Amino acid sequence: MPHATELIAIIALGLVLAFICGMLAQRLRLPPLVGYLLAGVLVGPYTPGFVGNSQLAGQLAEIGVILLMFGVGLHFSLKDLMAVRTIALPGAIVQIGAATAMGGGLALAWGWGLGAGLVFGLALSVASTVVLLRALEERRLLDSDKGRIAVGWLIVEDLAMVLALVLLPALAPSLGGVGDGVAHHAGDGNIWLTLGLTLAKVAVFAVVMLVGGRRVVPWLLDQAARTGSRELFTLAVLALALGIAFGSAELFGVSFALGAFFAGMVLAESDLSHQAAADSLPLQDAFAVLFFVSVGMLFDPGILVREPLSVLAVLGVILVGKSVAAVAIVLAFKHPLGTALTIAASLAQIGEFSFILVSLGLSLKLLPTEGRDLILGGAILSITLNPLFFALTDWVGRAVAARPTWAARFERRGAADLAARVEAPPKRGHAIVVGYGRVGSTIGKALGAWDLPYIVVDRDRRRVLDLRRDGIEAVFGDATAPGILHAADIEAARIIIVATPEPHTARRLVELARELNPGIDTLVRTHNDAERRHFEEQGVGLVLMAERELAFGMTLYALRSLGLKEGEARIFVDSTRVESRSAPIEAGIEQGVPELRPHKEEAAEG
Repeated sequence: MPHATELIAIIALGLVLAFICGMLAQRLRLPPLVGYLLAGVLVGPYTPGFVGNSQLAGQLAEIGVILLMFGVGLHFSLKDLMAVRTIALPGAIVQIGAATAMGGGLALAWGWGLGAGLVFGLALSVASTVVLLRALEERRLLDSDKGRIAVGWLIVEDLAMVLALVLLPALAPSLGGVGDGVAHHAGDGNIWLTLGLTLAKVAVFAVVMLVGGRRVVPWLLDQAARTGSRELFTLAVLALALGIAFGSAELFGVSFALGAFFAGMVLAESDLSHQAAADSLPLQDAFAVLFFVSVGMLFDPGILVREPLSVLAVLGVILVGKSVAAVAIVLAFKHPLGTALTIAASLAQIGEFSFILVSLGLSLKLLPTEGRDLILGGAILSITLNPLFFALTDWVGRAVAARPTWAARFERRGAADLAARVEAPPKRGHAIVVGYGRVGSTIGKALGAWDLPYIVVDRDRRRVLDLRRDGIEAVFGDATAPGILHAADIEAARIIIVATPEPHTARRLVELARELNPGIDTLVRTHNDAERRHFEEQGVGLVLMAERELAFGMTLYALRSLGLKEGEARIFVDSTRVESRSAPIEAGIEQGVPELRPHKEEAAEG
C-alpha cells in the first residue's frame, strides 16, 4: 500500500471495524470498549488479512492519550474528592499497593525483573474510568453514596497513575530499563538526583500552569468565545490541549499525558469548561477509539492458548484480588457491605490507564511483550465479565440481607455518615430559559419582576457576561451539549423554557430535560404546525407558535373594535387558543368560526 494512503487506511478501517465490533458488543450487553479492542486485533499482525501500520497507529494513539487525559483533567473535581477523602484516599492507596504487590509477585514468579513487576502490578491496579462511569450510570448509582466513593476512589487512582507516568522514565535505568535524557546526564546509579531533577521540572511546570495558565488559558478561550464562532472556540480548545501537551514535553520534559491533564485541570476552574468539554468530546471519542484500536493491534490472541494459566492468574488478581482488598478496606472503615460490594465490582476491571502504562513500559524496555499480552488479555476479559460481576455482588448482597445475623454484622456505619459530608444540591425549583434573544429576554424580565428564580443558557458569550454583570445567573454553551444542562441544575429545575427557534434543538432539549429530570415541565416555541403537533403528541406542557399567537392578538383587537365586550372578546380568544390544539376545532375555526356570529348579534343588541 502506498505510504500516502496508510494513514487514511488505518483511520478508515479502524473506525469502521470499531463501529461494527462496538455495535456487536453493545448488542451482547458488553461495553463497546470490548468491540474497539477486538477491532484492533482484527487489523493487527497476529490475525490474517489487512495489517495496519503500527507506527502510525501509535501516533494516533498518542493523540488519543492526550485528549483522554485532557478530559480527565476537565472533569477532575477536588470538591468531589474532598467529600469522600476519608475513605477514597486511603482506600485507593492501599488497594493500589495491594494490587501492585500481587501483580509484582506474579511477575517475579515468572522470572521477570523488578521494573517489569512494578509496571505490571501498577497496570493491574487501576480501573477504567470509562467502564466504571458507564456501569454506575446504568445502575443509577452515580449520585449515590456508593457512586461518590467509587468516583473519588478512581480520582485518587488516576492521580497516582499520573505520578507514575512522571516518575517511571526517571526510575527506568535503576529498574533495568532505558530512561530519558535526564537519567543519562544525572549520572549512573544516582537515583535520588535523577528523581530530584524530574520532580523539580514537574514542579516548575505545575507552578507555570497553576499560576500563569489559570489566567492565560481561560482568557484565550474567552476571547475565542466572544467571537461567537463555534469553530474558533472548538479550535481554541483543541489547540490548547494539544499545544500545552506538546509544549510541556518539549520545554519541561514531562509526558504528553501530564501536560494534557494540567491543561484540562486549569480549564476546569473556568465557567467555559462545560462547553469546552462538550466541543472536544466528539474528537476525544474518535481518537480514544483509535487509541483502543491501536492497543488491540498489539494483542496476540495466541497468549490465551499458550499461557492459559498465566491469563487466569492475571484475571484472578483483577477480579478477586482487587475486589477482596476493596471489600476489606471499605469494611475496615465501617461502611456497609453494600457499599463495599459496589466499589469492589466497580474496580474489578482495568482499562485505559493500564494501556498507557503498558505503552510506556514497552518504550522504556521495562515490560516484556508477554506482559503486554497478559495485561491486554486481562483487560478484555475483565471488561467483558464486569456486568456479570455486578450481578454476582448484587446476589451476595441479597443473600446477606436475607440472614439477619449476617446483616447485623456487616451493616455498620462510621462515626460520621457519608451523606452528611457530601453536600447535596439544593432543590431550587427554578426555571431554565434556553436562548435569551427577544423572546427569552422578555420571559426573563417577567420572571425577574416576580422574583422567581431562573437560569439562562445561551451560546452568546458577551450576552452571558452582560447578564452576570446584571446579577442574573447564566451558563455559556449549547444547551444540547453534554454537561451544559447539568451546569444549570436541570435536576432541580421546575420548568425548562425553550426560547430558541430551531426545531431540532428544541426536540433534543425536551428529550434531554426529561431524561435528566422526568418530572420537569416544558414550554417550547415553534414556527410551523407540524412541529407544534409533534410536541403536543409528546406531551409538552405548552407549545406556542409565533404566527398563531400573533393571529390571536390581532383577533382580540379586531373583536373589540367591532363592538364585542372586552371580557367576551378575551374569553373567546383564550378558549380558542386552548381548543385549537385539536385538529377538528382547528378546522372549524379556519372555516369561519360559526360561534362568533351569536356573540356579535348579542353585542349589537346590547
